[in-house]
Amino acid sequence: MIMARVPKVVVVGSFMMDLVFRAPRRPSQGETLAGSSFGMFPGGKGANQAVAAARLGAQVSMIGCLGNDDFGKKFFELMNNEGINTSHIVVDESVGTGVSNPVVEDSGENSIIIVPQANLRLTVEHIRQSAKLIQEADVLLLQLESSLDASMEAARIAHDAGVKVVLNPAPYQELPKDFLEIVDVIVPNEVEFGGLTGSDSDDLDECIVLARDLMARGPKVVIITLGSRGALVVTAEQAKHVQGEAVSNVVDTTAAGDAFCGALAFGLASGNDPFDSVNYANKVAAVAITRLGAIPSLPRSNEV
Repeated sequence: MIMARVPKVVVVGSFMMDLVFRAPRRPSQGETLAGSSFGMFPGGKGANQAVAAARLGAQVSMIGCLGNDDFGKKFFELMNNEGINTSHIVVDESVGTGVSNPVVEDSGENSIIIVPQANLRLTVEHIRQSAKLIQEADVLLLQLESSLDASMEAARIAHDAGVKVVLNPAPYQELPKDFLEIVDVIVPNEVEFGGLTGSDSDDLDECIVLARDLMARGPKVVIITLGSRGALVVTAEQAKHVQGEAVSNVVDTTAAGDAFCGALAFGLASGNDPFDSVNYANKVAAVAITRLGAIPSLPRSNEV
């Protein structure tokens, strides 16, 4: 991927300290199950995607909220070490930094419980104080682990300034009509796409029709991530299934989606079209799933 200049990405999103348990499978209700390993890793969709974009070469600024605790201090240290602008991160004295509990099965698949805490204290006023930063970006990247009102305000500021708004609607929640209207690129996985469209079809031709229906509500591009199958990219002019990369040594899929979204934002901010950006993002995600942990798994450009 060739860049004429350093692309600017602003991420409004979450910080979660991941307490990762590895076990043969998830325990059944009422069951105690012995796991095989434990790790504590900085994560959260916002932080993961910010680091993913920064490691690939983007100039990244992060807007979010941390608690005044040891986890919060670790995040500031991490972001600064990754060269990410932390001057717009808010510290809330009343609640702790967000935490999550991924349980990774031996197959590499995972399920996650999150407790957002400080992430939900990010306010519209905090976003307005960062308006100039957002207006000067190439891409604004959003998820749904932070305050919805704050994310919507960031999208409005970006939209009014002509900045491309990329939304990863995860974890899924009902979205207001006026939010979708100011999103340029929406990046759901299959479950989130089902929530957005009311259909659980996995037929790609049907998904193209559903994606075009979704585009009528605002987004100009719909990118449905399909796990190992890659992604389906739908624009007004074209629809294409971009095949995923074959990976034989899957270790942990926790960061796959965030690696993909960070790489996608980097590609779009660099001026690449959605199809080339998705092809590159597939490769980044393929590297990430061969390693344990969220942020530790995210590759640098030379590794991709």
